[in-house]
Amino acid sequence: MDYVVRAVDVGYGNTKYVSSVVGNEIRCASFPSVTYPTVRDPTLNPAFERRKTVVIPIDGMFYEVGPDVDLAADSFRATQMHDQYIHTPDYMALVRGALAMMKLRHIDLLVVGLPVSLFAVNKAALERAVSGTHDIGGGRTVVVKKALAVAQPHGALADFVAQHQKGDSIENERSLIIDPGWRTFDWLVARGMRLVLNKSHSLNGGVYKLVRAVAEDISASIGMPYEDLDTIDLALRTGKNPMVFQKAYDMSSVMPMLQTRAQRTVASMVNWFDGTYSFQNVVLVGGGAHLFKKAVKQAFPQLRILGIKDPLHSNVRGFQIAGMAYMQRQAATQPAAKEDARSGEGES
Repeated sequence: MDYVVRAVDVGYGNTKYVSSVVGNEIRCASFPSVTYPTVRDPTLNPAFERRKTVVIPIDGMFYEVGPDVDLAADSFRATQMHDQYIHTPDYMALVRGALAMMKLRHIDLLVVGLPVSLFAVNKAALERAVSGTHDIGGGRTVVVKKALAVAQPHGALADFVAQHQKGDSIENERSLIIDPGWRTFDWLVARGMRLVLNKSHSLNGGVYKLVRAVAEDISASIGMPYEDLDTIDLALRTGKNPMVFQKAYDMSSVMPMLQTRAQRTVASMVNWFDGTYSFQNVVLVGGGAHLFKKAVKQAFPQLRILGIKDPLHSNVRGFQIAGMAYMQRQAATQPAAKEDARSGEGES
């Protein structure tokens, strides 16, 4: 039997999802983790402009999400960045927005992720929340038969194993997966594919704090609040200075400060370890990998820091790999279970 498996990773910065699986190729897409709520369905307005968004109804409100959400209205990410985020309608709107963009009506297994520090406490609740029937607007629904929540860097570990073809050797190796996200700086220690929970954690020290530091410096230089965090984020990714009042703002003066902050965050992580000499694999992933790469190399001078192709989507790609493996194991055990049941029926 063919099972439909999909994955969604709702981060504080971006929502990543698996759009399709073609042979061995897992295709991913993403959009900003920003919602625009309204009391009326904007698609019913004759003046509504067609854009790359979907409108999700939740509890009498309508939440517009998608790649072009910035065209809807100004949105504020900071208000959504808290430990209870997964329990908010904004979070569910992002999940359902991803489901709508998958263009499926039934999913046998949906794999979702959590920051390491929230994993044990919220795993069961999140699995319940994303299972069942989801209204994705326009009279359409998506049925999720079962959900599986995993720690976000665990997905990156599965992706790393697949990309580096380490399936035969990983069980004897100790790995450190470092995942700088928008809000959280996550890391995961694993023996083989098994999470070592007491050595894995999250800090509120992700990309947001670095971007905010640049915004504060720009604000001081222009004498007024500067809040265009997306422009700063893009500038840090591309190395091109952002334009402020039609002039290029020179970021070179703040880069040493950003590097110092990145070093302090990485140092806080290293304090969780007895020693770094036992890691066979140190893997840097996530959308903020470029900002922490130098600090990570300085913290592990005797180890090689490994990368992953397309690190932004590494977690969600790994979720998909883990989900497909899970369903294969379930399918393998079902015939045996049915045979045992039939054998039992003949006994008296």
